[in-house]
Amino acid sequence: MNYLTFGGVTVGLCILGYQLMTWWPGRKPLMKDPVKHASKMLPWLLSWCYGCLTTLGIGGLIGTASSSVLGLSNWLGDAALVWGVGESVGQQAGAKTFVPLSSPGAALVLIATVVFVAAVKKAGEETSGQLKRGAWCGITLGTSAGVAGFAAVPLAQVANWVGGTVYTAVV
Repeated sequence: MNYLTFGGVTVGLCILGYQLMTWWPGRKPLMKDPVKHASKMLPWLLSWCYGCLTTLGIGGLIGTASSSVLGLSNWLGDAALVWGVGESVGQQAGAKTFVPLSSPGAALVLIATVVFVAAVKKAGEETSGQLKRGAWCGITLGTSAGVAGFAAVPLAQVANWVGGTVYTAVV
């Protein structure tokens, strides 16, 4: 499991804030057609879930890439906190426990990686950026000790269950 600092959480929250502000249609349009506007956040939310899953004990190239993104986010966020508002560096903000992925769950993350790469390549410029920001935000907030980190437990359980179900059906 990778460690997360307050700087990494800050980067994740900045990405989340940016995404929400670029998505926000306004109160009246949202009230008029909430399903239409909420569905515009679906690609971002799915890629957030994918990013979160890549931080839950995944090794290999996917785990290394996720760990690198998290390390870069920690560094960028810590630097911004130190130079921007004078905070101290390296304070850990990760959850103390997490649900690791089983072997079928990890295989499901590999399949999700292939689907994610294909989705990014197929998507237009706007949606491609949305997908990338979602995954980055999921990597940074997925194992935090706050509310976003609590999402990691059900995501891991679902990935383990679906992976186990798919692989037992195929074998």
